[in-house]
Amino acid sequence: MTVRSLLASAAAIGLVALAAPVLAQTAPTDPLTATGKWSLPERAQARTPPMGWNSWNAFRTEVDEAKVVGAAKVLVDSGLSRLGYTYVNIDDGWWLKRRQSDGRLEIRTAIFPSARIKGARIKGKDTSFRPYTDALHRMGLKAGIYTDIGRNACSQAYDLHSPNLPEGTTAEREVGLAGHVDQDIGLYFKEWGFDYIKVDACGINVYGPDAAIVREHGYRPMPPLIDQVSINRTDIGAVRALYAEVAQALKANNPDGDYILAICNWGSANVRAWGKDVGHLWRTSGDITPSWTRMLHNFDSASTRALYAKPGAWNDPDILFIGHGDFDQNHLTEAQSHFALWAMINAPLLISYDLRQAPKSLMDIWGNADIVRLNQDPGGHQGVIAYASDDVQIIVKTLSNGRKAVALFNRGLDRTEVTLTAAQLKFTDDAPIQLRNLWDKSSPAPFTGETKFTLAPRQTLIFEASGKHQIDDGVYLSEIPGDVNVAVDGVITPEPDPVIHRMRNAWGETRGSGERPSYAGWGGAQADATPYDQALRIGGQGFDSGIGVLSNSRLEIRNAGHGRFEAKVGVDDSTRNTKDKAVFYVYGDGKLLAQSPALGLGDRPSPLSADIKGVRLVEIVARSQTSTSDQPLVVTWGEAALRR
Repeated sequence: MTVRSLLASAAAIGLVALAAPVLAQTAPTDPLTATGKWSLPERAQARTPPMGWNSWNAFRTEVDEAKVVGAAKVLVDSGLSRLGYTYVNIDDGWWLKRRQSDGRLEIRTAIFPSARIKGARIKGKDTSFRPYTDALHRMGLKAGIYTDIGRNACSQAYDLHSPNLPEGTTAEREVGLAGHVDQDIGLYFKEWGFDYIKVDACGINVYGPDAAIVREHGYRPMPPLIDQVSINRTDIGAVRALYAEVAQALKANNPDGDYILAICNWGSANVRAWGKDVGHLWRTSGDITPSWTRMLHNFDSASTRALYAKPGAWNDPDILFIGHGDFDQNHLTEAQSHFALWAMINAPLLISYDLRQAPKSLMDIWGNADIVRLNQDPGGHQGVIAYASDDVQIIVKTLSNGRKAVALFNRGLDRTEVTLTAAQLKFTDDAPIQLRNLWDKSSPAPFTGETKFTLAPRQTLIFEASGKHQIDDGVYLSEIPGDVNVAVDGVITPEPDPVIHRMRNAWGETRGSGERPSYAGWGGAQADATPYDQALRIGGQGFDSGIGVLSNSRLEIRNAGHGRFEAKVGVDDSTRNTKDKAVFYVYGDGKLLAQSPALGLGDRPSPLSADIKGVRLVEIVARSQTSTSDQPLVVTWGEAALRR
């Protein structure tokens, strides 16, 4: 479907008014052409994952000003705000209605009394969040708000018992952004002074003409743009266009650039491919619940996507559920694992608990400064899975100080022994490695080669590690995913990722046939693995380090003073396409520096190197030479590295 037809389909249901700006952009004729430019927006905000507090998991729509301001005071008084927990985000439940005389949203002052403007109506402004946001700003905090990309919000479909649902006529209850993007964004940011917005997507998902809630509650039907069961029935282009319109409105209404856009479409609409271009964070799964298996599901949806996250753009497996259910004060092992895993994969750290009642044991988890520091490391490198199984995982993260963080994660219900090797850390096995336990602050005796730990059920040990790097004059690309942008990943047909843990459905119990993952990440570029989660291997030779991607892909790499690019390239042994060949290219600031011969399945790895002295941006391209098969061609950049 063309861009014009995508926009027409969305405009027909009153969602976008983007035709002129979008159609004015001329798409490049060949997306594999080197540009010499870092294609992601250069953002000053969200250089590290956002941290703070969100009302949803704590209160759902039963939110009020006392609860929110109470949480804000605890953030400040406890010292959590000094660690970086600065965003205080109201979720669903704050609105009263949309006034029909001018389309202005009105706040439910019964639960946010400071929003009531005293005395007579002032220029049509009956309510305002400005007193509330000013109060947060005076505390040194920032304010976040919630909306939906469609006409109606999620609570209007799923929280029908709530006393805080929008009220009034059908039109007055349409509190979402549809048809009001510029007006609402201007209200939230320019007039009310918010700094962060979470934009949900129920309005373009669950209000179809055949939905029972539409008939029973008098909503205007909206043909769904998102089908969470079928990616093929999702209008990816139209969904992206809606969020891009919000991004433009945010830019227009925040001249200082101090704002955050959180895309909440639950990993649908192939957001893996475009989330980083439009928002600062994007959900990779459905809502988290306070159950261990749901946490596994959400973690898995983001944990293999390190190459898609970087400063200014983050994978979001949802807000923390520490303090509830399987992660409450009686399950501190699980709570610590939840926190450590989110820190290692650079997930936003948003507490969602009634902090006025928080016990010290939970405050100690959120307040672990060493683990927060890993999450907030300015290098922005998401942890990469070095060992993967259904039982145990080892995740390694490169820090800007040259050290590594490593998490040993027991996913199961039995005690287990875990061996950590120097190779997994990308350290040499002939030099001592020093670990520091970031939970108990102990430092085990240094080891060489490998060491063993015994983990309790569901335990995660997390360490900072120092040792001698395998490359003493450079770095593997898979160690620095924050400096690599997947401009084109070669995926033609988005597919749900089948290796994400399939938990018991938290809402439908065991009715139906079970919930399948909807995140279309299968086939996306990976660090130290193929796009289909296999070990990297070319012509029978395995590689512990490298980039796995599909052919017809282009990756951008920031270079800060390295003089040489090196890799061993070829078609990966795991490819389903056994017929076609690929040519590998290296560009520096848009100029061709090196290329390989045409390589096919079974060919030995081909060394490829290029002089990159003075080059600011390296681009590596794998281009299919032939196209005799309709299967994807898996290629590997083995031991791809920048060297001095």
